[in-house]
Amino acid sequence: MATSATTDRGTVTAGDSPDLRSYDWILVSSSAGKDSQAALDVVAEAASQAGALDRVVVVHADLGEAEWDGVPELAAEHAAHYGLRFELARRERDGALYTILDHVQQRGMWPSSQQRWCTSDFKRGPIRKVMTKLVAELRDSDQVVGRPVHLLNVMGLRAEESSARARRQPYAPNPSASNGRRRVDDWYPIHELSTTQVWQRVRSAGTRPHPAYLEGMSRLSCRFCVLASRADLVCSARLNPELARRYAAVETQTGHRFRADLSMADIIAEAAAGEQGAFLDLAELHPIGS
Repeated sequence: MATSATTDRGTVTAGDSPDLRSYDWILVSSSAGKDSQAALDVVAEAASQAGALDRVVVVHADLGEAEWDGVPELAAEHAAHYGLRFELARRERDGALYTILDHVQQRGMWPSSQQRWCTSDFKRGPIRKVMTKLVAELRDSDQVVGRPVHLLNVMGLRAEESSARARRQPYAPNPSASNGRRRVDDWYPIHELSTTQVWQRVRSAGTRPHPAYLEGMSRLSCRFCVLASRADLVCSARLNPELARRYAAVETQTGHRFRADLSMADIIAEAAAGEQGAFLDLAELHPIGS
């Protein structure tokens, strides 16, 4: 098990990437999308080489109807591919799954790039409860005594996705997730990879991609993410017409547009007209005749 250590940069270990042997838990957040698949493969390989594979846990934040069908099961399948422990995190109210659409109806507003409560309330918050659970396991069993539990929080964020993500340090302390019982560092192991390199890693790993990619989606976030491209939103409305209509009904009910520059009514109209826009070029992934 890891020993107590800190560095001048604030992380548990020095250098541009973590020494996995110095962490008690390595928690990999998985959306079951391509970036999560690639990041998990990098972590599994590195942890195996470091003799720390038994410390790796895969966690998925269950978003209910907001995410694509079969995503929690696929995330569990990806974890099982490497023989890893899998945890499901979810936000509940009165013992039942509380969804993003429930929250929109209550707040009367959709999330936005400036107010990403969907991420903080429905992903980060529930996943931190899993962190608390993992920390308690080690402290209650006296496997870690006299120091905080060292936890490495792994995500498949990439610089290519946005200017904000490009500015992030691939390995850095996470003070907001840390407390007296745990010290948390963030690691983005595929931060510098291109989309092409990500797909190459997925193919070599042998884990199954979600079918939504073959239907034209470039990303596997929420089915209707406010940060998604117009093309992805239109594609999703074509693939999920019933949910699109429910979102449009909530938009009408609240009087608040799904996005400042785009309403769900616009998205549905484009999907119906067959104006999908530019999709992900899947020729390399699924060539004709293969």
